[in-house]
Amino acid sequence: MAGQLVSAHKAAPGLYLVATPIGNLDDFSPRARDVLARVARIAAEDTRHSAPLLARYGIRTPLVALHEHNERDEAGRLVERMRDGEEIALICDAGTPLVSDPGFRLVRAARAAGVPVSPVPGPCAAIAALSVAGLPSDRFVFEGFLPAKSAARRERLAELAAEPRTLVFYESSHRVHECLDDLAAVFGAGRPAVLARELTKLFETVIDANLGELAARVAADPDQQRGEFVLLVAGRPMAEDAALAEGRRVFALLREELPPARAAKLAAAITGAPRKLLYEA
Repeated sequence: MAGQLVSAHKAAPGLYLVATPIGNLDDFSPRARDVLARVARIAAEDTRHSAPLLARYGIRTPLVALHEHNERDEAGRLVERMRDGEEIALICDAGTPLVSDPGFRLVRAARAAGVPVSPVPGPCAAIAALSVAGLPSDRFVFEGFLPAKSAARRERLAELAAEPRTLVFYESSHRVHECLDDLAAVFGAGRPAVLARELTKLFETVIDANLGELAARVAADPDQQRGEFVLLVAGRPMAEDAALAEGRRVFALLREELPPARAAKLAAAITGAPRKLLYEA
């Protein structure tokens, strides 16, 4: 994007969205450190988690907790402080604020009140993983964390099965094995995928394989079940478009004589199109 390059940002009352390292502390930009040292206070998702990082760089700015349980109430108080002339920064536990983290209510309230909101960009696990995955990155969908329970997770995945864009998920260490099993079951074991673990950290791992192979490898290696994960899954192959179109055509014909569920089941068996998509159509 074309524009004028600047080496500094003039101080002004407002809100700064500041990215922090996802692992390697060398990724903490000089501008991010400068802003966090300059503002009147820092809103953090977990002050206990953020305090050691700030202390390491001699940043003594007061911290205030801003998380999913208090954001509705705290946002108004912070906006009033900014309207009175304070600069405030928002950080999350790691990476770019608001990416699968609290903060959008504060940003929305600040913008509604006419308070300037500025990004201080930097690390983001989803973008870092996408950049090294080797999957199509011109169009992608960020889904964040899937539901914790398998039934709900599979239901959500079924809604995404026909998505042609690369899918990006976050997952926790205690669910990554089960999540890969569900992905393979719903999307098909042969769908290309990438597991990115502990990005920018000492035990960084990026594994590309199909979903079935990834699920088996993670199940067999406890080390691959530790840390923080980004899962990337290739979108539905374009060749499936023809099967889906044919499935819909056959479903429409069968629907004239059969109940929808029966027609969808038969059309899926005949054409290979996903039964759920045919039934929903």
